[in-house]
Amino acid sequence: MDFFLFSVLVLLAVTAIMVTLSKRIGLGSILGLLIAGIIVGPHTGGFTVTSEVESLRHFTEFGVVLLLFIIGLEMQPSKLWSMRKEVFGLGSLQVIASGVVLGLYMNFFVESLAVAMLIGFTLALSSTALVMQLLQEKGKINTEHGKNAFAILLLQDLAVVPLLAVLPWLSSQEQNVDTSWVESLATVVVMFALLVAFGRYIIPKALDKVAKQRNKDAFLLLTLLSVVLAAFLMDHAGLSMALGAFLMGMFLSTSRYSFQIESSLEPFKGILMSLFFIAVGMSIDFNAIFKDPWIFSTHIVVILVLKALVVFVLVLLFGGNKSGAIKLAFLLNQSGEFGFVLFGAAKALGIIDDTLFVVGIGVISISMLVTPVLYSFGCTIANKLANLSQFSYFNTDNASMEQKVVVAGYGSTGKVIAKMLKSSGIPFMVFDINTTEVAHGRREGLPVFFGDITDMKLLNTIKLDQASMVIVSIDHSLNAIKVVKHIKENYPHIKILARALDIKAMDKLLLSGASWVIAETLESSIRTGEEALNQMGVPNDEINALLESLRKNEYELIREMTKE
Repeated sequence: MDFFLFSVLVLLAVTAIMVTLSKRIGLGSILGLLIAGIIVGPHTGGFTVTSEVESLRHFTEFGVVLLLFIIGLEMQPSKLWSMRKEVFGLGSLQVIASGVVLGLYMNFFVESLAVAMLIGFTLALSSTALVMQLLQEKGKINTEHGKNAFAILLLQDLAVVPLLAVLPWLSSQEQNVDTSWVESLATVVVMFALLVAFGRYIIPKALDKVAKQRNKDAFLLLTLLSVVLAAFLMDHAGLSMALGAFLMGMFLSTSRYSFQIESSLEPFKGILMSLFFIAVGMSIDFNAIFKDPWIFSTHIVVILVLKALVVFVLVLLFGGNKSGAIKLAFLLNQSGEFGFVLFGAAKALGIIDDTLFVVGIGVISISMLVTPVLYSFGCTIANKLANLSQFSYFNTDNASMEQKVVVAGYGSTGKVIAKMLKSSGIPFMVFDINTTEVAHGRREGLPVFFGDITDMKLLNTIKLDQASMVIVSIDHSLNAIKVVKHIKENYPHIKILARALDIKAMDKLLLSGASWVIAETLESSIRTGEEALNQMGVPNDEINALLESLRKNEYELIREMTKE
């Protein structure tokens, strides 16, 4: 029997069951993935998918890199600059205050204050992967506490750099220093310069080339290359790979390809993030926990409570309300994936022993495991405190999106529709795969984006469920039918207007679920005939009566006339 194939079968079966149960009780998919990891991991005594947990976790951390890249695509530079108070103010204070408080607590168990502080600051870092995925699942990224969470997490990513830098100073082992701080600084500057050059100029121009060729495979590979390149440059500079991916995404956020890039990478991100959480579940060593369950449980509870209190107080000091402070406190009180890296490096340098390493990994993993439950509990408390029902917490930032119109195709028809919508003040978005047309629309200041509207992942990326109408203006009738059918099946509340070349295409679109369809050849024929009758002096009331009879019951009279 093929062990690999059997392992995949067991992993998928267990994961499917656990995620289904977890979502069924309203706690989201992440908890299910973590529990699935525990079940198939090497520490439960049952069937083990793999014993190389650390290698698997290291590989799947690329999912976190993709997640930060996608977040960067939604975060334009101007938006990030507007959050500087939250990033450098709230974020810095959270890291410092939590690190000091947790360091003082750990000093009761570790002889060296310096090592205790290192452990404290390591545990002060929350899980970017878990928190952002949780916010995405629940649609809370654009809420006040969602924005504050992102700001704090971004600063925490930056805080990893000085923490890694101090490790050699705390080690009793002799260190071979090959480069001076000047050389290290120069490396960082060069890597940042290369990142800016590729993100602002080289990658966008390359995307232009492959988009004009309509080469989907090359487009996907180029977007993956941009992410890996950004991660490599920042890793070479000694910085966070996730930070590099975020910056690359932010540079490309102003590109007309941003939505298509996001929809292309979303499946890869989903798979790798799922495997990452499974790997975290596999990391929980119950043998180490049961050696001294009281001490271990105390560590978990104290760390969760102290971090929550620090976040709660800081949010209030920065002018936040109690409801948002409670949500953020329960959302950020776990420790995160950077702890795996820092504890691993500290162990390699002899700063901490094997026992402390195992306990540290266990604390991080368990704190991540309970976060979905704690966040759900925190939201319930916050909502009751504010005397609001759960249904009152809609994303107010997107309130204006309820009347949004999505136009598929920016040809001659799409151009006219876009200008009419703009002049009427109705929010809309246009998508086309013709790069020349997209560039023309962008130059005119219209929200025209490169994107294949037949790509169902793109429809999810642009949050089509928030739109009230889709206008399908695609020349290819089969693609138009495909789009109409998918939208009708998955977004039945949306009105679909479409154009067709002839009466046969019109019937197919109506059968697929279109609300209203115009047949271009029929209307042009009717309009030509109307003008001919006018020129020949036929009275207007007779012409209008004839036009009404021709258009009646979806061109019933014309259907009879053109029957073969």
